[in-house]
Amino acid sequence: MANAIVPPLMPGSEDEMGHSLVDLLRHHAARSPQAICLAYEDEAISFQALDDRSNKVANALIAQGVQPGDRVALLDMSSPLSYELIYGCAKAGAIMMPLNWRLSAREIAAIVANGRPRVLLYAASLVSLLDEVTTPLVRINIDQDYATWRDAASAQDPCLVYAPDDAVLLLYTSGTTGQPKGVMISHRNLSFVGRTAAEAWSFSAASVNLVAMPLFHIGGIGYGMMALSQGGKTVLVRQADAKTVMDAMRRHHATHGFFVPTVIQQLVDRAEECGDVPDSMERMIYGGAAMSPTLLARALAAFGCSFSHAYGMTETSGTVISLPPEDHALDGPHAERLRSCGRPFPWVELAIMDPAQGQRVASGEVGEIWVRSGMNMRGYWENPQATAATITPDGWLRTGDAACLDADGYVYIRDRYKDMIVSGGENIYPTEIENVLHTHQAVKEVAVVGVPHPRWGETPRAFVVLKPGETVTDTALREFTRARLAHYKCPTSFVMLAALPRNASGKVLKHELRALQAEGTT
Repeated sequence: MANAIVPPLMPGSEDEMGHSLVDLLRHHAARSPQAICLAYEDEAISFQALDDRSNKVANALIAQGVQPGDRVALLDMSSPLSYELIYGCAKAGAIMMPLNWRLSAREIAAIVANGRPRVLLYAASLVSLLDEVTTPLVRINIDQDYATWRDAASAQDPCLVYAPDDAVLLLYTSGTTGQPKGVMISHRNLSFVGRTAAEAWSFSAASVNLVAMPLFHIGGIGYGMMALSQGGKTVLVRQADAKTVMDAMRRHHATHGFFVPTVIQQLVDRAEECGDVPDSMERMIYGGAAMSPTLLARALAAFGCSFSHAYGMTETSGTVISLPPEDHALDGPHAERLRSCGRPFPWVELAIMDPAQGQRVASGEVGEIWVRSGMNMRGYWENPQATAATITPDGWLRTGDAACLDADGYVYIRDRYKDMIVSGGENIYPTEIENVLHTHQAVKEVAVVGVPHPRWGETPRAFVVLKPGETVTDTALREFTRARLAHYKCPTSFVMLAALPRNASGKVLKHELRALQAEGTT
């Protein structure tokens, strides 16, 4: 990256709508300067204002000594500042590094030590999470100093030159099996998401996109680019409780929203209880887990809008496989497709591979999902070994998910490859067992892992959390599964827990469950 001045892009030109994150913002600021692009609580920010503010942030960072490629960390809950900062970093050639405020101080310190940001902006309410950070950096208190720091800088676009594949976002994975890894997302990745994925989900300049996921997550900050990149309005909520989300839907006449199924459950519960449901929603997108037919039926009845299932990961810059609205008919001719995560987007190459042989498996057989597209990450931050293990020399990204593909191209997830259990030479996918146990009236949560067995090598063990007031015996649960699954798939042991161990993003930590049984503490 050179610090050369370049002439401003002409609105509507091919160059302007090129592979740069900030080009999309510049385009809409020139075309529709007064249109509202961000709404948060009582604040409304126009495209022109966001463009000007991000220019100031860029110039303030440059004055602070930030060089192209430097990281700028943010520890804050959802607010427009996140978008001021990502566009400001982009214009300064820097890399924004959002920190997960749900982590512990020790975890935050480890991530900061790995990413080594030059500047860290933090909310005063979260300052205790920085207690163990010893990495030298400039700290800026958002509540006391940010506005003054930003507004002292020029609003002139610095017009630095950068390449489409330069990293602009560093997101740390949730670390379900160990230390989080920093995923490098480029300008090209995010502009691709904004221009192409947004169109696939019918976003337009008239769309109002509700972003309830945290902005340290690709499902938050990446998904938040959808309406914004099309000239539409993005509504941010600080936390995804049902009342706040429903109020924001109603107040802003939201047309789109992305939620995990547990949040949709809460929204449906509230809709059925209160009866005051916004009628503006056009599409609800869900991901992170499959939605049960029962919940889907309730959600369809409550909101009366279309639904799409999204499959993706941080390493793919978000969604690469989607189940469209037309496949959400509960009584349609292809109701079985609701068990799938859909088909890859047209611009995504997908292969189901035997990971050991590096060859495609036959239709219907289980293999690892590999994807190749312009959305694949650049790699892991300063971790060439992990990058090489994930991205092949010819550009395929190995997801680690086991799945099969039907004759119509629909992808059916079986499990994470690392969680697969091999018992007596048979492959067992814990998700299949978990799905069955979730249907038991007494079970609230369940996670299945493999445990050593002297004869079979491994057998499934189920860790179960019961609903309040419920009781059930191991024998009853075993008989319940044996009536619904092949016997070799059924758990040979059950452990009752008060709660499943989860990370800050809510994912079950199966390695901790394996450690518990290895230590003999279960």
